[in-house]
Amino acid sequence: MLDTFLQFLGLAIGLVYLYYEYHADNKVWIAGLVMPLVSMFVYFRKGLYADFGMNIYYLLMAVYGYLAWTGRLRIGKKKKEETPLAIRHLPFKDYLWLIPAAGAIWVAIAMFLVNATDSTVPWADAFTTALSIVGTWMLARKYLEQWLAWILVDVVCVALYIYKGIYPYALLYAIYTIVAVFGLRKWLRLMRDAQKL
Repeated sequence: MLDTFLQFLGLAIGLVYLYYEYHADNKVWIAGLVMPLVSMFVYFRKGLYADFGMNIYYLLMAVYGYLAWTGRLRIGKKKKEETPLAIRHLPFKDYLWLIPAAGAIWVAIAMFLVNATDSTVPWADAFTTALSIVGTWMLARKYLEQWLAWILVDVVCVALYIYKGIYPYALLYAIYTIVAVFGLRKWLRLMRDAQKL
């Protein structure tokens, strides 16, 4: 009963999170503080240990993302005033280290899950976790391409959560997949509109 309640609570908070992410609203990070606390319990009980650990990272990134988006954390700026972070493209040089880093994280997490846990889906769990680490970092830096990472994560998560019987989260990630496609288009439009000013 508690598991079901928490799964639906996670679904509701996840939809709020997605709404704010779609609109590039700083409140995404407030929802980003609450949802991991709920999800950690759900994932641990279902044996998704990498997803459990990932939510610790989400908590930390919610603080970082909020500070970065609101301009309270200076990223590559020399000015002292607070300037909100703008939506932008991921620089090409970052692809050169980000893709190999994601692959290395995936293999490292998968090997840990294979050797140290009773996970029945170590490679899929590790894949979504590794790509989510990268996607969250890209979101915190307000890179447009973060949506591409999330589309891939969301599609895999739908299948994974159906397999593990976490149906409310499977529904949530199906919605995430659809909204991520539209989110990519919206952020591209927001970025272009901002560049015209």
